[in-house]
Amino acid sequence: MFRTIILSLTLAATPALALVPINENLEIREKLLQGFIGDAIADNCPTIEPRNLRALGELNKLRDYALKQGYEASVVREFVTSKAEKAKFKAEAADWLKAKGAEPGNEAAYCAIGEEEIVKESLIGYLLRSTK
Repeated sequence: MFRTIILSLTLAATPALALVPINENLEIREKLLQGFIGDAIADNCPTIEPRNLRALGELNKLRDYALKQGYEASVVREFVTSKAEKAKFKAEAADWLKAKGAEPGNEAAYCAIGEEEIVKESLIGYLLRSTK
């Protein structure tokens, strides 16, 4: 009986963990944003290529993370295939790159940022390969 009371009190004191909408989960957003930044760099710098297998591996890790957090597989799939979400991430990536000095047509700036991220061994850099 004592164990039942303790267990009941413990469960009552434990707050229910409510999931934020997946598009507001900071961990997921940050990692996806870094992937979109890497894509923009690879698209705008002729001496940097994407590491597609690494990117796929990171997406799989992120999917597994989301599922472990309690998001349904259908929610994860809908989120990563949403054209509206992709557009938002592309805009955020463009803003991030612009703040670093890169704008469309300025290949040198994209290349410099990409090379810097590769040297820093950031997630962005991990997803890129220099062909210099």
